[in-house]
Amino acid sequence: MHTPFTDNQDKAFLRKTMMGPNAMRITEELASYLPISAEMRILDLGCGKGISSILLAEKYGVTVYAADLWIRPEENAGRFACVGLDARIFPFSVDATKDIPFLPHFFDMIISVDSYQYFGHDEAMLPKLLPYLKDGGLIAIAVPGFNEDFAEGQVPEVLKPFWTPEWYFYSSNWWKALWEKERGIEITILREMDSCKQAWDEWLQSPNPYAQEDRKMMEAGAGKYFNIIQMVGRKR
Repeated sequence: MHTPFTDNQDKAFLRKTMMGPNAMRITEELASYLPISAEMRILDLGCGKGISSILLAEKYGVTVYAADLWIRPEENAGRFACVGLDARIFPFSVDATKDIPFLPHFFDMIISVDSYQYFGHDEAMLPKLLPYLKDGGLIAIAVPGFNEDFAEGQVPEVLKPFWTPEWYFYSSNWWKALWEKERGIEITILREMDSCKQAWDEWLQSPNPYAQEDRKMMEAGAGKYFNIIQMVGRKR
C-alpha cells in the first residue's frame, strides 16, 4: 500500500476492506492536523478491517494498536502481514464499553475513525479513555454526522426511508457540547472535514452490500445533509 488511492491494486484492496465512507481517506485528512511522530504509540479504536491503522503505520512509522469489536484480530493480523506492516500494527479484540486491555498512560494518542459515534455518544466514554493517555496526549475522532440537528420527528423526508437512531448522527455543536462536559480535556480542533464527499463516493464503489444500499440513499439526495466531523481533545 505504498501509494494509497492511486494504483489499481490499492483501489481494489480499499474497496474490499471499507466498512463505510473510506476510512483511509478520512484518516489521511485527520492525521494531517495532528502532531504525529514515529516514536508514538497510537490506539486505533474501532479500526474495522484496519485501513486506518495501515495509513498511520505506513505514512508515519508509528506503532498502532488496532482495536475492534466486530473484526477478529486474526483476520486483521493477516491483512497487516499481507501489506508488510505486521511489525508495526498489533490487532486486538476490544469492546470499548467494557474492559480495555492496556496499561494506564500507555498511548500518545487515541484515534477513532467512523466508529466513535457508536460507543462514545454519551458522557461515560471520555473519562473511561483518558487514563490510557499520557498527560498532554490527544483523542482525535472523525465521525459522520448531520450539518444540523433535527428535532425528534423532524428528520427530512429524503432521509426517512433510510435513517434509524442507531446511526448516532449528530451535528458539530452536539459533539462539542458533549465533550465540554469532560473537564479532563481541552478541545483543540472542531471542524467539518473536506474529504466527506470523496470518502462517501469511494465507499459507494465498494462491493459491500451495505454500500449498495447506501447508493439508493445518496441517489435520493440524502448526502446534502451529511458531514464528517473532526474533533480533537488534549488531556489536561
